[in-house]
Amino acid sequence: MSQKILCIALCALLFAVSSIAEAQQEKVHRIGLLAAGESSAVASRIDAFRQGLRERGYEEGKNILIEYRYGEGKLDRTQALAAELIRLKVDVIVTAGPTDTRVAKQATTTVPIVMAQDSDPVGSGLIASLARPGGNITGLASLAPELSGKQLELLKEIVPKLSRVAVLGNSMNPGNAQALKETELAAKAFKVQLQYLDIQSPNDIESAFSILKKERAGAFIVLRNPVASTHRKRIVDLAAKSHLPAMYVTPEWVEAGGFMSYAPDNQDNWRRAATYVDKILKGAKPADLPVEQPKKFELVINLKAAKQIGLTISPNLLARADRVIR
Repeated sequence: MSQKILCIALCALLFAVSSIAEAQQEKVHRIGLLAAGESSAVASRIDAFRQGLRERGYEEGKNILIEYRYGEGKLDRTQALAAELIRLKVDVIVTAGPTDTRVAKQATTTVPIVMAQDSDPVGSGLIASLARPGGNITGLASLAPELSGKQLELLKEIVPKLSRVAVLGNSMNPGNAQALKETELAAKAFKVQLQYLDIQSPNDIESAFSILKKERAGAFIVLRNPVASTHRKRIVDLAAKSHLPAMYVTPEWVEAGGFMSYAPDNQDNWRRAATYVDKILKGAKPADLPVEQPKKFELVINLKAAKQIGLTISPNLLARADRVIR
């Protein structure tokens, strides 16, 4: 009887030791997160990404380690940070936008890259196609053909006599050309004349608004641009001072005091990015994971900003908004 008890005790001990050893040997995956802008510009999206990881059983400090790197709107800094992530031997790099993805691709052709959002990954040459991306890049695209048309439609609904709209972009930003092309097609349909203004540095912001005033633009649209995002408060303040309605590229602009945004739900995209990371960490190859397009869009309106520029928003439009900031 004592021998039987001793045998059971030894088995239990061996099982416990084996379990402890297995837990100690659990691999801690290292994820690199690369953003060309400031941390504050993507804070809510990163929270959504972390939530997506938790939903799939990942916990920071336990089985994953996230290396956060922010370029603060400087391309050379972003390039250095991408190289640093490669030296750290991360298992996967998650990129916050097209500039980050392009920089990451220049830094590595082997480390998997997951785009949390990218306006035109095919047109900018980052992937071969949405269905078969090829190479080491996959993730989520953020450009939808109907997006520009809806943005102009909303501006026209608020300002019926709108005939001239400025577009603030960045010709150095991947996806800018395609976004501008889609906006031009929509402008023809709504009989609106566009004026493109390039924002490649902070010094271009004030000069752009001088041109807006001189050319008597009735509104403006902001395309994705890490330089503009880094200085969004400055642009929002100038828009209020100029009494110009604006359609912004993400809800964060509206939260910062901007007038309105109609865009893909970026937090939803970032939560879905966690699914790609999970699959890659479990052995899937980026080349075999199709790139997804936006599934959810949201309209956000800031009533305080509308009042500042002297606009009244109809109850019908307010009822259609996903979120109203008062």
